[in-house]
Amino acid sequence: MINWTVFSVCLAVLVIMLGAWTRLVDAGLGCPDWPGCYGFITVPQSESSIAIANARFPGTPVDVAKGWPEMIHRYAAGTLGLVVFGLAASAVRQRRQGMPFRLPLFIAGFILLQGAFGMWTVTLKLWPQVVALHLLGGFTTVSLLTLLLLRLRKLSATPALPVRGASDAIVKPAGSDSRLANLRPWLYGGLLLVVLQIALGAWTAANYAAVACTDLPTCQGQWWPEDMDFRHGFDITQQVGPNYLGGQLTGDGRTAIHISHRAGALAVLVYLTGLLACIRLRDVNQALRGPVRLVAVTLVAQIALGVANILLHIPLPVAVAHNAMGAGLLLSVIYLIWRHHLLPRAQAAGATHIKTIHQEATA
Repeated sequence: MINWTVFSVCLAVLVIMLGAWTRLVDAGLGCPDWPGCYGFITVPQSESSIAIANARFPGTPVDVAKGWPEMIHRYAAGTLGLVVFGLAASAVRQRRQGMPFRLPLFIAGFILLQGAFGMWTVTLKLWPQVVALHLLGGFTTVSLLTLLLLRLRKLSATPALPVRGASDAIVKPAGSDSRLANLRPWLYGGLLLVVLQIALGAWTAANYAAVACTDLPTCQGQWWPEDMDFRHGFDITQQVGPNYLGGQLTGDGRTAIHISHRAGALAVLVYLTGLLACIRLRDVNQALRGPVRLVAVTLVAQIALGVANILLHIPLPVAVAHNAMGAGLLLSVIYLIWRHHLLPRAQAAGATHIKTIHQEATA
């Protein structure tokens, strides 16, 4: 089951990347219906199929180049759903062996909700509220699958404690445990900040605000553009009905969204940098060295991709990688918190075991 869970995590990241690709090539409405494409299982390509499709949807003529990105995204998402349902079924069958089954069942239910948002994304013509929630749902899905993977790996792991002579038993200094434990609220604060930044990124993508500023570090030649309209930019009451392909917001509203996303990126950079530095100083045993490095690498990579997006004017590969690295940063922070939760128990258990060996040896 672990291998299938690893596959599902990778597939969930791929679905996020395919969704970004679909949006960036303006193929979000490449197929105006759901779950098929103009009533077909695949994108209509023959002359007769295209004629039938155009007759069914006269307002949206077939564009094969935009239909395929949308359908490939749907195929991948559908495959992910099947894998998740398989994981849930396997977990239920093995629940008596201690296999977690509530989380897989919850993920399966969430996948159904995510599928509904995928349908509404199309039927409501890329309504920004639904698009943003659908994007957040993708990140939530990969996060839940990662948590499932971590739980399965914990269950399958067999603790290997070194048993040597009593004179060789060395207990690492535990002074860092309490100091690291005090950082737990700050770790969750970092996770919340990353989630909020991803939400800002989702709103930026849903409203096509990434191109509102094409210079850096200023925006439109100003550090703080005077005409920004935050009220319009963050209006979550946009009406259902219009076709939102390309966005309906004014330039001032999109600029406000873009600047907010930049400010969020700066806040994440400063906060996580300070938090990681604090962990390194307090982690005497270097038990969190690996997770800290992972967060640092993904953070630097994500900031670099964001800068490249602006300077290079949103090139497709960089923009897709920016979405994928956003998921990577989120998962690395989750992994850091997971390891932080395990650290006190693991070290306490190890110290107790070594103490018992020492008592038996000296009895």
